[in-house]
Amino acid sequence: MEPRRYLADPLLTFATNAFESLNVPVPDAALWADTLVRSDLRGHASHGIFRLPWYIRRLQRGVMQPTTELETVRDTAAVALLDAHDGVGQVAADAAMGLAIERARSFGIAAVSVRRSNHFGAAMYFTLKAAQAGLIGMITTNASPAMAPWGGRQALIGNNPWSIAAPAGRYAPLILDIANTMVARGKIYTARQEGRAIPTGWAIDRDGRPTTDPVEALAGLVLPIGGHKGYAISFMMDVLSGILSGSEFASGVAGPYQAERESGCGHLVIVLNIEAFIGLDEFTTRVEQLIDEVKAAPLAPGSEEIFYPGEPEARAEAANLRNGLVLPEATVADLTALADELGIAHPFAG
Repeated sequence: MEPRRYLADPLLTFATNAFESLNVPVPDAALWADTLVRSDLRGHASHGIFRLPWYIRRLQRGVMQPTTELETVRDTAAVALLDAHDGVGQVAADAAMGLAIERARSFGIAAVSVRRSNHFGAAMYFTLKAAQAGLIGMITTNASPAMAPWGGRQALIGNNPWSIAAPAGRYAPLILDIANTMVARGKIYTARQEGRAIPTGWAIDRDGRPTTDPVEALAGLVLPIGGHKGYAISFMMDVLSGILSGSEFASGVAGPYQAERESGCGHLVIVLNIEAFIGLDEFTTRVEQLIDEVKAAPLAPGSEEIFYPGEPEARAEAANLRNGLVLPEATVADLTALADELGIAHPFAG
């Protein structure tokens, strides 16, 4: 039997209504919901609508504020520091990206740091906005402890994801969006929702043994990419995101699935105005040449096509907008229960 598919618009309306029911302002609720559904559309269910109950619990417990009151702490032309006062991470990150885009157009480069924020979902959502504006965007964030420092056995360092996006001319934008662990912890949660094993090499259990059980993995440690290199990159992302902003870092950061305390995470947004360097037309022509050359490379055995960063997501979004999304049964059950609790309509009946 074909799995049931859900169109994006009803899911977007449902998530927006859920946030509004807890006093999130309408524009912020719509943005927040869009970040979740857009992640599902782009093939990253790990940051999709299945996270909605986590965010709702944080709002209900008061560790995240429904209204995001951004305070400008410092403003020196191309550089700014914002305090989100425990507001919505997606709203804070979007505002920081918008400000950085505006300042980069004036100064050629801009950096906006955010302190006391919250988990902001998929980083690519924000850097894509810069690319679509003809600029290069980068965003970093720190996260709750997921990996041990290299040589240690206690989770102290987050996976601290980062993203870079750039326009690509006739191609969909270039987008890099990675965590510094072998996999974002959200993908392990997704595997748990779907009732499937995870690949060997993603995580170890609490006793330090390799595991393919997502439940054991979530109780243990996620492994860094590239061994000590992934740990070192994540360490430095904590410096850029948490320490530089004056926010929390390492064990001081709480994750979106923790409803008992403030997140304390920080972000850093950097935007480059391509026109201040070689000009947008020359840049995109050269990017197109790079993509053409890479995609024309001889294929390795078992490969059917070479993709550039961001291409699989662009294809997934087009297909999922056309065909609808498949959600795990556990996710549908969780969202249905949440809708009943909040007293809002939902698209999961029938």
